[in-house]
Amino acid sequence: MKQITMILFLVFISCKQGKKYHETSDNQMVFISNSITEILEHRKKINEDFQNPEISPLPDRYRKDFDALDFFEPDTNYIVLAHFKRTPDALPFMMSTTTDEINEEVVYAVVSFELNGKTHQLEVYQNSELKTQEKYKDYLFLPFLDNTNGEETYGGGRYIDLKIPEGDSILIDFNKAYNPYCVYNKKYSCPLVPRQNHLKTRVLAGVKDFIKK
Repeated sequence: MKQITMILFLVFISCKQGKKYHETSDNQMVFISNSITEILEHRKKINEDFQNPEISPLPDRYRKDFDALDFFEPDTNYIVLAHFKRTPDALPFMMSTTTDEINEEVVYAVVSFELNGKTHQLEVYQNSELKTQEKYKDYLFLPFLDNTNGEETYGGGRYIDLKIPEGDSILIDFNKAYNPYCVYNKKYSCPLVPRQNHLKTRVLAGVKDFIKK
């Protein structure tokens, strides 16, 4: 019953986001089908951006022969409904990066969720500078490490972009996990994932490591 309730909630959330669903006797199949379509569309957009010389993080020597990033197969088991606990008393701190730059961040919330049969908890951050810009005022940053790092995925972890939810829950899709841009080009300064955001499980979703050829 708990699983069916969550599936119906996810379908409801997706409908609010403008997705079109058809009535069916199997709500789970509707959710899976539309989720996979959304994941594939998301990946198509990323690959198009990487091919675009105006916005691609790839140096020309890699971009000219670039076709697509390497992803895990879409898997709706890695779409989780997390409890979103705000931390209004958290103080700003300086997050280290891959360069000499440092970013002022604040722990905006702590999310907790079930994944691979275990309960996990991650911190979600808000950048002190970005939140003053209209375009990014609702933007949240979720960097994480997991047990695929250094094998299938980049050793320094991956990122997920989120938006501030209205309530105390948030949908996190690990299929949309992406690499820091410094994986592709050392000119970028990328935040280092705090050790407390290490998921002690294998997240077989999202983008894989980038193999330079």
